[in-house]
Amino acid sequence: MKRRKKKPVTGEDTVNVIRAVCEQVLEKITPSASDRRELRQFSEAFVKTVRDSLQRAKIDADVHIQGSIAKDTWIAGEKEIDLFISLSKTTSRDALPKVLDVVKDVLGDTWVEAYAEHPYLIAEVDGYKIDIVPCFPMARAGQTISAVDRTPLHTAYVKDHLDDRGRQEVRLLKKFMSGIGVYGAEIKVHGFSGYLCELLILTYTSFVETLRHASEWKLGEIIDLEHAYEGRLREAQRRFNAPLIVIDPVDRNRNVAAAVSTERLGELRTAARRFLDRPRLALFYPPPTRRPSAAQLRETVSRLGFDVIAVVFQDAGIVPDVLWGQLYKSLRSIRSLLVQHDFHVLKTSAWSDEKAAHAFLLALESRIIPATKRHRGPPFYAREADHFLEKHLDADTTAIGPWIEGDRWIVGVQRRYTDAAVLLRDELKKEEGEAGVARNLLNAMKTSLEITVNEEIIERYGSDAAFIQSLLAFLSGRPKWLE
Repeated sequence: MKRRKKKPVTGEDTVNVIRAVCEQVLEKITPSASDRRELRQFSEAFVKTVRDSLQRAKIDADVHIQGSIAKDTWIAGEKEIDLFISLSKTTSRDALPKVLDVVKDVLGDTWVEAYAEHPYLIAEVDGYKIDIVPCFPMARAGQTISAVDRTPLHTAYVKDHLDDRGRQEVRLLKKFMSGIGVYGAEIKVHGFSGYLCELLILTYTSFVETLRHASEWKLGEIIDLEHAYEGRLREAQRRFNAPLIVIDPVDRNRNVAAAVSTERLGELRTAARRFLDRPRLALFYPPPTRRPSAAQLRETVSRLGFDVIAVVFQDAGIVPDVLWGQLYKSLRSIRSLLVQHDFHVLKTSAWSDEKAAHAFLLALESRIIPATKRHRGPPFYAREADHFLEKHLDADTTAIGPWIEGDRWIVGVQRRYTDAAVLLRDELKKEEGEAGVARNLLNAMKTSLEITVNEEIIERYGSDAAFIQSLLAFLSGRPKWLE
């Protein structure tokens, strides 16, 4: 695929402001010499400890750092390390539990076992969040035993192609995406990974040029850095069928942007346009939401032109990526349940402290709807008309009718539920209800479910700062950066 021509920058004042803002941001996010020294000392010591432990256990493996640290695209203040344990080619997957057991002994009680394609560990050591991932060595992507085996190839590709200036441009792009809330490929975000940011800079050469192109992206946009699908872009679109398609330069069978949702793509496109039109620091560092008093919160909620329902429950021990997948799936099912029962849903959101407390936030046009609804039947001359009359003439649910209006039968039927909160309380307490909530979340709800509405939410959870911040963002209904 041919690289797009760069558009000339217009407006000298805007160019100068963009440059000034980027310089300010880079001053904040570029790791200092002391940052690098501290990270190097910790990571080298930790790698040695893990390597020595594996050797004592007679496990043939290499231990190395991957991710943004290995590629030098990390941002000052970030304390996240991707530690990979590369097992020998003769090692089978059956050895993974033993490998992880050795590392668990090193970590003590600071680890959580997670699972992607195979198990890995998440740990916190001396303030560093560490992902410890077993993988298998490979020379090219087609030899993968597991999906994470590509990671060393990604690291090598970026290190070979990205220069010092490019690494700074990556930092700017990561920080911008973080500021507008689209950075991160995890299920919670459905956004842009660090590796994807690096490939965008390699494609468009700079942060500003990346924004210029992103501001014009259409759904199904294709970026093919190594021209793997040159002349066959429709094949790539059919194959990957995603809002954004970025062909992995080390594996033509993989879309690096597979995690990016339509919403995150739209947010980046819009934020890019706004930054290029009016560059400002707030897009990198959105101002914190000032928390109002409990009285102000109650007044804010009481003046809403809609109703808010909070579905809160407690459950511990679920790994974040699994948790968010279940929360989002369950939220979609709850929304469908409300729509099926004629409630008009404005907006929904999920919240979690990723430890034990979780919530669904639901904004409805009204939580209370009329007891009777109009139901349109078949034409009076249709074969189904007799069945319609038999069903509704003497039914307990018939409130009025049936009658003919124009050429159709009409009946007024009683709704099963007129209060959304009651519907949710009934269905979420059932063993096999209509809600379609993930099984372990439904089990948690049986013992800890709380459903509150409007001002009740403030009365019950007003002291929970993190939850209230999420509620305020939900009630705003717009991204912080959108002014």
